[in-house]
Amino acid sequence: MAEIAYVGGYTPDTGGSGAGIVLMELDGPTVRGATAASGPSFLAAHPRLPVLYAVGEAERGTVEVFARGADGALSPLGGRSSGGSFPCHLAVNPAGTLLAVANYGDGTVSVHGIDEAGLLTTVQAFPHREGSHAHQATFASDGVLYVTDLGADEVRRFTVGDGREAALHPDGPVRLAAGMGPRHLARAGDRWYVAGELDGTVRAYDSGWRETAVTAAGGSGAENHPSHLEVHGPFVYVANRGPDTIAVLSAPDLERIAEVPCGGAWPRHFAVVRDRMYVANQNSGGVAVLPLKDGVPQEAEAVVESGTPSCVLPPAGA
Repeated sequence: MAEIAYVGGYTPDTGGSGAGIVLMELDGPTVRGATAASGPSFLAAHPRLPVLYAVGEAERGTVEVFARGADGALSPLGGRSSGGSFPCHLAVNPAGTLLAVANYGDGTVSVHGIDEAGLLTTVQAFPHREGSHAHQATFASDGVLYVTDLGADEVRRFTVGDGREAALHPDGPVRLAAGMGPRHLARAGDRWYVAGELDGTVRAYDSGWRETAVTAAGGSGAENHPSHLEVHGPFVYVANRGPDTIAVLSAPDLERIAEVPCGGAWPRHFAVVRDRMYVANQNSGGVAVLPLKDGVPQEAEAVVESGTPSCVLPPAGA
């Protein structure tokens, strides 16, 4: 059976091809169809159950829950308030018992319980702080939920205990460089890597959050607003909006290895699946498929039309 990736975006939820949550077959690649959803700008999968979660990025934010069929098709199971406005990211903890949502509009963070069927139960909301813009939520193996706060130049921290509750971390947030605008972060080994949307940097930190390296995310000097960042093996990949490139940096010293065209305009997000990178190019309206050669993306071999893509969720286990 063909592998299915899911593409979220902003195209209105008409339920037609290119709208809502797009089902993209990696063999081809080609669009199989779409599932109606309201502004599903970011997606996350349950680690054990065939369940998918999507934010609804609107003034009154929502979280929608879908069952994933054996053929990849999605069926709505329910939904609820995201606990804030304009949610732009969500994540499920490794145990599959909690869902965290970053509400960019009002800076709030909400943590929802997940039952044995994958449905949402209880909810805790951590309120807005002046100037906050929560952008990404990440559960780490140390039992802490990390949330990048683009507006406050911080990484907010919450303890998640046994996976059934969350609380403010006793040591408070991690303060980063003023004006950085942290957007997305990733951890590999004993290092954290963070993309700064406002100052165009990528920074590396040790396990104690001491900065160990910093570099420009784009090498052209053009205005740049980095978006998504991931670590794979010895490489740190970052998408550059403005230059419209994917930068390949070495881990952990952040030396530039390559910088290549993203295959479209305004790369909002990407996913690596084995020997391919799938780039959601929001403004040009497609997912570009970039083959990887020795870890470096090559010229796009295909572009899959997909409305206004902002997230690529790869197949489970990929």
